[in-house]
Amino acid sequence: MKGMYHYVREAWKKPKSVYKPLLVGWRKSNAVVKVDKPLRIDKARALGYKAKKGFVVARVRIKRGGRKRPSRMGLGRRSKRQTIRKTLKMNYKWVAEQRCARKFRNLEVLNSYWIGKDGKHYFYEIILVDTSRPEIQKDKNMKWICEKKHKRRVFRGLTSAARKSRGLRKKGKRAIKIRPSIRARGRRGK
Repeated sequence: MKGMYHYVREAWKKPKSVYKPLLVGWRKSNAVVKVDKPLRIDKARALGYKAKKGFVVARVRIKRGGRKRPSRMGLGRRSKRQTIRKTLKMNYKWVAEQRCARKFRNLEVLNSYWIGKDGKHYFYEIILVDTSRPEIQKDKNMKWICEKKHKRRVFRGLTSAARKSRGLRKKGKRAIKIRPSIRARGRRGK
């Protein structure tokens, strides 16, 4: 006998059938929107979400494409040299988490997951936790996030998406040059 989460997981193996009818509403809404319930309940539960006070879910819209900025007109140089090209060293999920954290300043980002895309945007759902709530402070599985060392963790690259973007999923010989970070290695003089 299979439970509800099994069928939700199976439906998300063909994601367009799930999120395509919702795209029009997502495009018209704001870039960061608080939602009542997670769209992918199986994924949210796997990443730590619980349907109780203190947990908040937000949907974030991020523009797709490179980070090539428009040219700086009227500066007297040829147009090829006027275009600003910068490689963003963060993945889209990490950017979405940071934008969500800036909107909800009193909440901590727990985790996030992909929910859809169209021609112009990626859409993510971010799981946020209110660390001031007694329900979170007493929860044996979640009270770790209330500690001072986890404050503003998304901006310090401590979420799962950020750790992946920083290359910290690698271990052993392949990870020598990336641990603890490139800047920290430079300061030590090695």
